[in-house]
Amino acid sequence: MRLYRTGKASQLLGISKPTLIRKIKSGEIKAYRVGKEYRIPESEIKRLLEGKTLDKVVIYARVSSRDQKEDLERQVEYLKNYCSSKGYQVVKILTDISSGLNENRRGLKQLFKLVEGGEVGKVVITYRDRLTRFGFKYLEQYFNSHGVEIEVIFDDEEKTPEKELVEDLLAIVTSFAGKLYGMRSHKKKRLVEAVKNALRDD
Repeated sequence: MRLYRTGKASQLLGISKPTLIRKIKSGEIKAYRVGKEYRIPESEIKRLLEGKTLDKVVIYARVSSRDQKEDLERQVEYLKNYCSSKGYQVVKILTDISSGLNENRRGLKQLFKLVEGGEVGKVVITYRDRLTRFGFKYLEQYFNSHGVEIEVIFDDEEKTPEKELVEDLLAIVTSFAGKLYGMRSHKKKRLVEAVKNALRDD
């Protein structure tokens, strides 16, 4: 019987090593204890790869406004191609047209249900802020506690701190202006544009 170390097993299963160890400790994945380490039998790897939860992926994409609908379609297409290249089994594609500060997004609520129901093993997004504008780490910990990994394709470190700050500021202004004047009102659009122009001038 062939036994795999946790590093190799996590690669084969497409999950992180901490997620694998957590699943072993919770009893979801069978493993043998060898000294201080775990060894996973080949039969267990095969069982898990036969279309089980670990291999099931949800795509989540988001844009802030309806005039970015083409961007949303491009985002979804890119995520689908990425998952296909990785051999992931995409079970659901969820999208939202809403601010990253809005916690009542329909797609996000569906995502939580899938995660809490143990129906998926991985969520794939382009950037962290597609899932949430603030508090990504808390969300990641919560998903991990349900055995779900968040895979972010592009590193936010590619963005300069200045660009991130500008994006965060615009997200806050857009969200609050929408609540004050309504998301489609001219006052809201004028305010957001004025803030954008002021930031460009700086």
